Amino acid sequence: MRQEKVFAIRWASLYPMYVKKVEAKGRTREELDQVIRWLTGYTAAGLRKQNESDNDLETFYGQAPKFNPNAALVTGVVCGVRVEEVEHPLMRRIRQLDKLVDELAKGRAMEKILRQ
Repeated sequence: MRQEKVFAIRWASLYPMYVKKVEAKGRTREELDQVIRWLTGYTAAGLRKQNESDNDLETFYGQAPKFNPNAALVTGVVCGVRVEEVEHPLMRRIRQLDKLVDELAKGRAMEKILRQ
């Protein structure tokens, strides 16, 4: 899929897919929200507002209050792409969240997911 199409995906349509993925593996929506807030800096209320908005991914990440400086520690392969090698900054952020959601769904400890 071309980057422009990915950036135009609505956050409110992607979020339920993340929820379904982690809940199917025995994790909770609260844990997912914690991971998203850690990465993006959204508060619980801010994330809830984004979930109810019509924002696309470009807007969702563009409005993120403070991207976590430890996001650079999110490495590995997701969807056949090495996260740390993605050149486009927005696409890298999208892939970082995908990687974190994968780790959550695979049962990784929250301390390791949050790079603590």
